[in-house]
Amino acid sequence: MTRKFTLLLLLKAVLFLSIATQAQEVFIKPASKLLTNFAFKQFSGGVILVTATVNDYPDSLNFIFDTGSGGISLDSTTCALLHIQTSPSDKTIRGIGGIRTVSFVNNARLHLPGLTVDSLDFHVNDYDILSGVYGVRIDGIIGYSFLSRYIVRLNYDSLTMQVFSPGEFKYKKGGHILRPLFTSLPIQHVKFKDDRDMTGRFYFDTGAGICFLLSQDYAEDSSVLAKKRKKPVVTQAEGLGGKMQMKLTTVKEVKLGPYKFKNVPTYVFDDEYNVTSYPYLGGLIGNDLLRRFNVTLNYPAREIHIIPNAHYNDLFDYAYTGLGIYYVEGKVVVEDVIPGSPAEEAGFEVGDIIFAINNVFNSTISNYKNQLQTVGEKMKIIVMRKGLPIVVWLKPHSIL
Repeated sequence: MTRKFTLLLLLKAVLFLSIATQAQEVFIKPASKLLTNFAFKQFSGGVILVTATVNDYPDSLNFIFDTGSGGISLDSTTCALLHIQTSPSDKTIRGIGGIRTVSFVNNARLHLPGLTVDSLDFHVNDYDILSGVYGVRIDGIIGYSFLSRYIVRLNYDSLTMQVFSPGEFKYKKGGHILRPLFTSLPIQHVKFKDDRDMTGRFYFDTGAGICFLLSQDYAEDSSVLAKKRKKPVVTQAEGLGGKMQMKLTTVKEVKLGPYKFKNVPTYVFDDEYNVTSYPYLGGLIGNDLLRRFNVTLNYPAREIHIIPNAHYNDLFDYAYTGLGIYYVEGKVVVEDVIPGSPAEEAGFEVGDIIFAINNVFNSTISNYKNQLQTVGEKMKIIVMRKGLPIVVWLKPHSIL
């Protein structure tokens, strides 16, 4: 063996040893730790309600847990009732229903069960419309300002939320890891089809109590719904800034990761305030679809893990009434009756107070909404109209 060949072998050995040593010097993140575990409540459409307190105020407040919120917020009425000092600003927030200039509660603390989060700047908004929709006072919304600091696991089977510190995290066995684009809101690529196969970007929105939503511009330009044999129906919806009308239909398939859902209820809305920055986004995926998974939101790692749960095969709600009901001063009040809808055919009037459905009296607005989801069943509804009880018979139609 020549001296040159020996030197070459020696050089290769040194190089291999160097590479092997470098490969073993990998920095590992500290392991994530469980910080707290607590129960949450759930409204129709899968929307999550958590209770917490702010600063040193003892009153327990109701917050919607919302990946569709780019910050964290308090209700203006709640701030007034608790005498929470606010600071004016020139900043605006934009939602489906409008644009508003907001004030702030700066450098505040949020006290969740077992966890205090400090140095938060709450913007202040009016959530009376949400309180009317869900039948309880909504005091605020927890969004990106909280989610960006932690790993959060949502278990829709046990209705519990676990909060972990950032770090090396082991997901539950099975399921699928989504890797959305992250601005202040997660944006997920979704495949869906109706008249044609589509792929688009959609907000991943746990604060929306619907399955799927498309902007009207996106739907028209893509022609994805152009050949539908059944005409979409007009219905009532709520967003930041108040009520608005949308069209309600279905799409044949929505695919999230490897998971497919057939005949998915879909809202189409006129995006007047350009919430979806069309054509950048097509709309959003809401929590009536997302609640069918147990979800781990890992914003620090820019990942979302989903695994099917016991609700995965729950039936979708195809019922259409055209009836807009809200909780107002302790009563369930009819505030909207869509022309040509089953509600108008039944004889409902704006101002009617729902007293009973099928002999279930004085129930919650959530229970009444659930009862109204039965397609084809003729329901006996007792309403109070101008102080007198009246019987109205309503038969919800199907949007399929």
